[in-house]
Amino acid sequence: MQANLGYSATFDKGDLPMPPGRGFAILTCMDARLDPAKYAGLSEGDAHVIRNAGGRASDDAIRSLVVSYKLLGTREWFVIHHTDCGMETFTNEIMSDLLSKSLKTASIDAGGWSDCGEGPGCCEGKYINWMTIKDQMESVLEDVVRIKSHPLVPADIPVYGFIYDVKSGRLLEVPAATELGRAS
Repeated sequence: MQANLGYSATFDKGDLPMPPGRGFAILTCMDARLDPAKYAGLSEGDAHVIRNAGGRASDDAIRSLVVSYKLLGTREWFVIHHTDCGMETFTNEIMSDLLSKSLKTASIDAGGWSDCGEGPGCCEGKYINWMTIKDQMESVLEDVVRIKSHPLVPADIPVYGFIYDVKSGRLLEVPAATELGRAS
């Protein structure tokens, strides 16, 4: 709240239009190490940034991209995953097993994920596709293909695929994803 008071005291962006000024949207991970505004050179009002665990093309992410295009005019979309992603550290089975034992925060060490053991847990986690990642390049490719093949996504929207390197700050293109994401 204190930070917001300082921010709002000199706020001068109340007149920005609702559509993103640069006409594109980014789907990326919620990882706190990623700052899409900085790595993509954005300012307020430039682009839509949609974030979720892994930056995956979930139904809700696609919903947001379609709104971004249909109602707010974006013309290009970027799927940006990243190195050292937490979504690479577990599987659907591991997550549902952890949740079935306890809803408390789990921990990870050299042996993998473990639970504190304090119940109760819940078996509902086995009905969710957690959209984990085995290989970053493959997951970017998979998400670009899923977006491009969705019946609500117009063929003339290009979808580009990238991986953000958390060690160097560089965006690395996934050429096969960008090729499959070309506008037609």
